[in-house]
Amino acid sequence: MPERERMIFRAEINGEEVEILVRPNQTLLEVLRDELDLTGTKEGCGEGVCGACTVLVDGLPRRACLTLALEADGSRVLTVEGLAPGRELSPEQRAFVEHGAIQCGFCTPGMLIAAHDLLRREPRPEEAAIRRQIAGHVCRCTGYAKIVEAIAAAARDKEADHA
Repeated sequence: MPERERMIFRAEINGEEVEILVRPNQTLLEVLRDELDLTGTKEGCGEGVCGACTVLVDGLPRRACLTLALEADGSRVLTVEGLAPGRELSPEQRAFVEHGAIQCGFCTPGMLIAAHDLLRREPRPEEAAIRRQIAGHVCRCTGYAKIVEAIAAAARDKEADHA
C-alpha cells in the first residue's frame, strides 16, 4: 500500500511512545507482531474467541486480533512483554512457571494479561473470580487447574510483597 494510504498510529506500548505508519485495516495484533516485533501476543483463532491475543488498552482487556490499530491510537497498550520490564519475571509470570501452568505456552500471554488485569482490580480474588476471568481463554493443554492455582499464588505473592 502506498505511503499516502497509510495513517499515523501513535500509542504508548509497554511504557514507550511509538509512532508508525499503519494501513487503515491493520489490526493491533498485526502492528504489535509485524511492525513492532512484539511477538509475545499470539494469534490463535483470528476471531476473538481464544484469548491468545489479549492485551490491555487503556487498562481494559481487548482482543488485539479484532481491534484495528487505529482504534487504539493515542492509547496505552500493555502486552505480555510489558508485564516485567527488565530481567525479572512479574509475579504472574513467576507463578505460572512455578505452578506448571505453562505447557505448550500458546495461550500463556493472554492468560498472563488476564491474570494481571484481575489482580490489579481484585488483589485477593476467590477461585470463582479467577475462573470467570479466564473463561474467555482457551487452553488445550492444562485443564485450567494449574492456571487457576498460579493466579491465586500470584495474588498471594503480590500481597506478601506489599506487606
